[in-house]
Amino acid sequence: MKTTNMRKAHVVLKKEDISQEKMRVGDKTVVVLDVLLATTTITSALADGATEVIPVMDVTEGMNVASGMDPDTCVLAGEIHARPIDGFVYPSPSHIRSVIKNKKLVLSTTNGTVALRKSEGALRVYIGCLLNNPAVAKTIRDESLAETILIVCSGNSGDLSLEDFYGAGHFLDCLVQKDEWELTDSAKAALQFYRGAQGSVYELLSESRVGQLFCENGFLEELKFAAGVGTTSIVPVLKNGIVVIHQPVSMNKGSDLFYGKSEHSQ
Repeated sequence: MKTTNMRKAHVVLKKEDISQEKMRVGDKTVVVLDVLLATTTITSALADGATEVIPVMDVTEGMNVASGMDPDTCVLAGEIHARPIDGFVYPSPSHIRSVIKNKKLVLSTTNGTVALRKSEGALRVYIGCLLNNPAVAKTIRDESLAETILIVCSGNSGDLSLEDFYGAGHFLDCLVQKDEWELTDSAKAALQFYRGAQGSVYELLSESRVGQLFCENGFLEELKFAAGVGTTSIVPVLKNGIVVIHQPVSMNKGSDLFYGKSEHSQ
C-alpha cells in the first residue's frame, strides 16, 4: 500500500531509453550501471588514485579532450564494441591500475560513458557497480531527498544487458532494506531477478553476452574482479561532466576512504 512521501524507484533498461529532457525535470537522483565494464572501471580507477574521470561520448571527443591536457597528467582509455582502439589504453581495471595514480582518466566506452553523459541533466548522478552498490545505496538513503531514484542500465548496444539488470536488482536490494519504496514494474522485475538468481555472481556474469566475450578472450581476472560484491566503499559522483569521489557530509576531510586511497592496489 502506498504511503505519503513514499519515494519511487524505477529501472531504465538501456541507455537508448534515457530521456534527456525528463532527466532535467524535477529532483531526480540517478545511479548509472555498466557492470561490464565502464562503471566498474571508473570505481576502480578512483580507488587506485585517479584524481578524476572524464566520461566522453565517443573516441573523437576523447581525443579532443586529451589533446588539451599535459600527457603526463592524464590517461586516455577506450573501446569500441569491446575492441581496443589504437592510441588508447584498454578500459579495464587491470590495464588502468598501473598507470592511473594521481592522473585524470579520459574514458570512452560504447555504453557506460554514453549512459552517464545522457544522464547528466539529473540533479544527482552516482556511478554504481557490484563493487560499490551497498555504499551508493547507503549514501542515497542517508543524503538524498529526491522523490524519484532512477537506476540506469547502460545495456549492450541497444539490447538489455543481463549483468546490468542483475546489478540494478542488487542495488535495489541494498536500497530498500530499511525504507519503504514504491517500485515500478521494471524495478520489481530487477529486484526479483536478483533475489531469485542461482549460482555465484561470477557464474552469472560469465553467462551474459559480454561475460562470454570476456571468457573467450581470456579476461577472466576482469570478470572475477567485476563480480566482487561490496569490495569498496568509494562512491563516484558525476559533477559538471567530471566524475569525482563523493564526499559524505558526515566524513572528516582526512578520511583515506573518500580521498582516493586505493583499497585493492598492490
